[in-house]
Amino acid sequence: MPPQQPARASAEPAETPFLDLLATGAPAEDFERAVLRARADGASPERLAALEHAKLLALRVRTELEGRRRREAELSALYETAHDLAGLRDLDAVLRAIVQRARSLLGTETAYMTLNDPVAGDTYMRVTDGSVSARFQQLRLGMGEGLGGLVAQTARPYVTDSYFDDPRFQHTRTIDTGVRDEGLVAILGVPLKLGSGVIGVLFAADRRVRVFDHAEIALLSAHAAHAAVAIDTAHLLAETRKAMTELEAANEIIRDRSGVIERASDVHDRLAELVLRGGGVQDVAAAVAEVLDGTVEFTDAERVPAEALDRSRADGHAVRDGDDWVAAVRSGSEVLGALVLRGHPRLDPVDQRTLERAAMVTSLLLLARRTAGEAEQRVRGELLDDLLDAPDRDPRLLRERAARVAADLDAPHVVLAARIEDPAAEDPAPADGAVAAAGPEGAGATARQRLWSAASHLAATRHGLAAARDAGVVLLLPLGRGGGGDHDGGGDPGEAARRAAR
Repeated sequence: MPPQQPARASAEPAETPFLDLLATGAPAEDFERAVLRARADGASPERLAALEHAKLLALRVRTELEGRRRREAELSALYETAHDLAGLRDLDAVLRAIVQRARSLLGTETAYMTLNDPVAGDTYMRVTDGSVSARFQQLRLGMGEGLGGLVAQTARPYVTDSYFDDPRFQHTRTIDTGVRDEGLVAILGVPLKLGSGVIGVLFAADRRVRVFDHAEIALLSAHAAHAAVAIDTAHLLAETRKAMTELEAANEIIRDRSGVIERASDVHDRLAELVLRGGGVQDVAAAVAEVLDGTVEFTDAERVPAEALDRSRADGHAVRDGDDWVAAVRSGSEVLGALVLRGHPRLDPVDQRTLERAAMVTSLLLLARRTAGEAEQRVRGELLDDLLDAPDRDPRLLRERAARVAADLDAPHVVLAARIEDPAAEDPAPADGAVAAAGPEGAGATARQRLWSAASHLAATRHGLAAARDAGVVLLLPLGRGGGGDHDGGGDPGEAARRAAR
């Protein structure tokens, strides 16, 4: 028994050299050297068996430690990748970073990315790193074509250690030419997935035969998962920035439109106030000029370029005439004049509508004035008829009626009668062919209308009365204290008649 004790004592520390090797991270060859040294030193078979067993255990532990260190390094690299991608906002920068990090993680000669095109129904090369072929950088792959097309179609990773010798893929001339130009041999492709959909494919490739193991496939797949989220985030940020830009532009337009509409509302209120307080055409022009920040005037149709006036009358809108804008003032087919905005070569559509609305208000004012004038003329004519034909009427009622048209029946008046002796001679010369069409009766009617208009004007402006009678007119005008002044002949009926005739 005593001779066996030293053997047991020397066998107990058999694992010691391997523990030291594990602690120092020695290469696998050093573990084998420990066994070789014991064999050279003449160790017993039992000792050698113990050392061999300890070596195998140590190498298994070493492999496990190396795997864990590699996984730790990969996780650290993935964490750094996710952190880096999260800090990027520009889509192109995100895509470049994804491809560059893929190449770095797997240590390949090149890496690249294709993105799906839903409209075209294929996938196209988007970003490359380490590529030297222009043809390769412009590749488009149909769904199911080549390794990348198959990944995009199936949403599963595919790998080949020698692409051209691999019959699993649908080889096309376009794809094979591009891959051959780039010189690629070993290719690994993993899908970029968002939910259940695939947005593209991420590749790592070498220009030599290489076997990508499961750990490398898993590593690139994990990187692709982070990458897809980063791409989606960048897309959302880009869309958000675009939406914000569009919203800002829309707000600017709204602010401009609000200002224009506010001006239009302002001029509408002013025009309504003018109409209610009995304002005139010039008041309308002044109000519009202030709102449009320009010079606006009402002018007769004869003083406006005929072409511009005709266009405005035809479509009912204000039209541009050089640096001016012309809005016809019309009643039906009758043109009463025009509102002209001077020196505004460019006019906002809402401001243009404001000018058109002002032209409508001007037309209403002119028609109202005409209607009021015609009504007043009718009242004056009826009163004069009653004075001439019904002397037995109540004088009090006659005075009240006269007061309504500013006539004083208690003042001295002169009664004037006028008629056209030769209507054809008094009418202006008509155009060729118009005389026969109008005839003597037409010419006479025009002359009588002119006579009646003149008599009505004298009656209205000199506080008198006028009536159409017996193809002529009768005019009652005050004398002396009646308010006629110098225009009533100074109390002389003959002079008053001569002035009225002129």
